[in-house]
Amino acid sequence: MKKLAAVLAASVLCLSMFAGCGDTKEEASTSASDAKEADSESSGEKSEGGMVGVSMPTQSLQRWNQDGENLNKFLTEMGYEVDLQYADNEVQQQVSQIENMITKGAKVLIIAPVDGSALSAVLAEAHDAGIKVIAHDRFITETEDVDCVGTFDNNKVGALQGQYIADALDLEHADGPFNLEIVAGSLDDDNASYFLGGAMEILQPYIDRGKLVVRSGQTTREQCATDAWQTDVAQARMDNILTAYYTTEKLDAVLCSNDSTALGAESALKSAGYGSGDLPFPVITGQDCDTANVKAIIAGEQSMSVFKDTRALAKQVASMAQAFMNGEEPEYNDTTTYNNGAKVVPAYALEPIVVTKDNYQEKLVDSGYYTEAELK
Repeated sequence: MKKLAAVLAASVLCLSMFAGCGDTKEEASTSASDAKEADSESSGEKSEGGMVGVSMPTQSLQRWNQDGENLNKFLTEMGYEVDLQYADNEVQQQVSQIENMITKGAKVLIIAPVDGSALSAVLAEAHDAGIKVIAHDRFITETEDVDCVGTFDNNKVGALQGQYIADALDLEHADGPFNLEIVAGSLDDDNASYFLGGAMEILQPYIDRGKLVVRSGQTTREQCATDAWQTDVAQARMDNILTAYYTTEKLDAVLCSNDSTALGAESALKSAGYGSGDLPFPVITGQDCDTANVKAIIAGEQSMSVFKDTRALAKQVASMAQAFMNGEEPEYNDTTTYNNGAKVVPAYALEPIVVTKDNYQEKLVDSGYYTEAELK
């Protein structure tokens, strides 16, 4: 979908589409015992067993550890053998792991790709072997050999971030101008184009009117990208921006596409003196509600994070796998939007929500996603 972001951007407002990311030294087949009990009852249908291969991109981000653990939990409860692997953000490692899953007799593959455009050959092997393929949150592009996708409304993720900035700065009524900088996601993650696109649909009109000013001039996805969503990469870029453009100017908002990039931006801002004296933190967005970021929200360092309940997504994707295992078609709620360049992929998209200091207790603690102790 990298090539399709511009095409789809014009239609997302009407379609309200897309409700975004360690070292892997061992096979991760452990049960997700800490995956908090979000509607933990799996489908009551009896399953006949068989292997499901689960390929996650990395263990370096909390998000993907949670997804892997939750998928393992639900699929195991359904009676399936689970081969859960993490690819250390290496495309060839992920390809090799998927090849091994095919060889070992997996009947369904659940894949969150390192690079969504790099799996055509190995998925052709899976197709030839009669294996069903489910894209998990991250889209798989440029191949007909993906059967469906379970995801969140990723354009809406960006729109929620952009709208939060617009509301926090009162852009409709305040005089401005306000200074904004953008920290986007990895170029090899197709979802990143939707996060940025959704946000810019909200913010670009204010930039065009001069109400928002990006002093660095860096507004394109390529200019704002953060390789592999790495915190240190985001921090280094923000350090450079602050040094070059904000020695005498104040930064009012930072659009960060996810929580790992937000942490990098926050570290750079702290080093530049923000968060002390008369220099408050700017409005800072995020996504995923990682533990460190929720703590930052509570402390007043990060403004918000878009919550994508990985328990709900894992449960939905596991039910898709179960349907395929039973020779049935999964439930979809969108069969028109998700064009991957080779086909329109049927999808089930969940809705994301905004979490702030005002509602984290209700959305994250009361729901069982975190305990109070985990956020201390």
